[in-house]
Amino acid sequence: MDYKQLVTAALAPALPDFTKEAIFEKLEQPKTSKQGDLAFPTFTLAKTLHKAPQMIASDIVEKVDDTDFEKVVAMGPYVNFFFKKDAFAADILGQVLSAECHFGDSKLGEQGQVPIDMSSPNIAKPISMGHLRSTVIGNSLANILSKLDYQPVKINHLGDWGTQFGKLITAYKMWGSEAEVKADPINNLLKYYVRFHKEDVDHPEMDDEAREWFKKLENGDEEATKLWSWFRSESLKAFKKIYQRLDIDFDSFKGEAFYNDKMQEVVDILEDKHLLQESQGAEVVDLSKYDLNPALIKKSDGATLYITRDLAAAIYRKRTYDFVQSLYVVGNEQTNHFKQLKAVLTEMGFDWADEIHHIPFGLITSGGKKLSTRSGRVILLDKVLDDAVSLAHEQIEAKNPDLPNKDEVADAVGIGAVVFHDLKNERMNSFDFNLEEVVRFEGETGPYVQYAHARAESILRKAGSPEIATTDQALADPAAWDTLKLLSEFPATVVRASTEYEPSVVAKYAIHLAKAFNKYYANTKILVEDDDLNARLALVKSVSIVLKEALRLLGVKAPDEM
Repeated sequence: MDYKQLVTAALAPALPDFTKEAIFEKLEQPKTSKQGDLAFPTFTLAKTLHKAPQMIASDIVEKVDDTDFEKVVAMGPYVNFFFKKDAFAADILGQVLSAECHFGDSKLGEQGQVPIDMSSPNIAKPISMGHLRSTVIGNSLANILSKLDYQPVKINHLGDWGTQFGKLITAYKMWGSEAEVKADPINNLLKYYVRFHKEDVDHPEMDDEAREWFKKLENGDEEATKLWSWFRSESLKAFKKIYQRLDIDFDSFKGEAFYNDKMQEVVDILEDKHLLQESQGAEVVDLSKYDLNPALIKKSDGATLYITRDLAAAIYRKRTYDFVQSLYVVGNEQTNHFKQLKAVLTEMGFDWADEIHHIPFGLITSGGKKLSTRSGRVILLDKVLDDAVSLAHEQIEAKNPDLPNKDEVADAVGIGAVVFHDLKNERMNSFDFNLEEVVRFEGETGPYVQYAHARAESILRKAGSPEIATTDQALADPAAWDTLKLLSEFPATVVRASTEYEPSVVAKYAIHLAKAFNKYYANTKILVEDDDLNARLALVKSVSIVLKEALRLLGVKAPDEM
């Protein structure tokens, strides 16, 4: 049953000048259950009716048929509706238990394809904490969209081209050794890269040599290409190990190099449409009508730029996937780039540019400072995951030393904690990373939510894992009310997370549901043989299902024991 529609239908006869849509839009959720379950504010009616909002609320209550509700009362300027608790409980618990993990699924996306450009680390550099946000936000959005019947396509647009390869080849030729790289590819390649940036300050001729090597690579030089391919394949092997730990896979690893032979078409279209203009020897697209700086398409030496490659990638993805949306989960500092990208595509005559969405996010800092590969201020993601799993292990040893599958659970809890902590933060917010806070079992953390799920499963095991009857789910216990209402909000939460491209909506929901359930558990004896036992177990099972599904949408596992 849709309770918002029920309230709207009850209010409609009392508000003849309003459409049902207008009434529906105005409905609000009161701050606490003591103030009711849905409320209609009357402030906007005061001018037209020439009455105080409080009087209007009282008048409306007199005209409302309250048969389907526990009660309808005026509270100041609000008309507050209280639902019948037993009927509501039977309805929502029935929905969750029959749908199980599919509770909250919908056909909203109609199988539309949605490429998601995410993670995209640079070859020959380790995956650091700086890559975590794009990776886990993109993965969670893919899970959320999939639940709503979209077809996400996870694309890892690898940074596998550009002048940095000239620098890396130069550094490798100067200080590297094949044995060293084979022994530990990523860390040694990073060491050469960082050293290059330290030494080129006093030796600018190194930059000239790096440019020369990149030119050779662009021209297909055998040695340069061989080194590039080697660096790429070794890097990809290392990346995939980390993605495996995060339980994240990709549909495509087509990186920047894939578009080398696809950029000329972009330049040709721009020329055909007379969009290219010369500016100081370079070729640009004027975007002044969009209040943007010109888009630099070709440098004075004829070299193409990042935006040229992204234009080629956007056209390729539209042709390949015929997307209904195309998402780029890339840091906030790239906002201007994506505005330019959309504007140039629009100028080129591609109306589907409107379906391209940049999904920006804030920074993860350490001690308040930005992480940077070039300066060597890198926190390696693999190391963070190791440390998180160790911390989870310590806490499991202290709380439940006899847990049979400790290693597996510690892995799920430690890695899940890092992912959850990232996603509970609204994506535009930057945050400072403190591992010990992240892996705590108390507070608004991933382990706290996982523990609430494990507790629900533990109660069901103590009850003998019974078959829960589909009848006798009418739970009128006021202590269960906040939990029941939160369960009912899950489908709308998933939709909101997708429309706002905001996984934190799901993470915050999971925290609220875990808190409400823990409060219920602390104040109610669940395994008491009485008439409400089946209904209470139905509630526990429903909480377990929804918490597990919320965590899955975030890319976090939910162990049954902790």
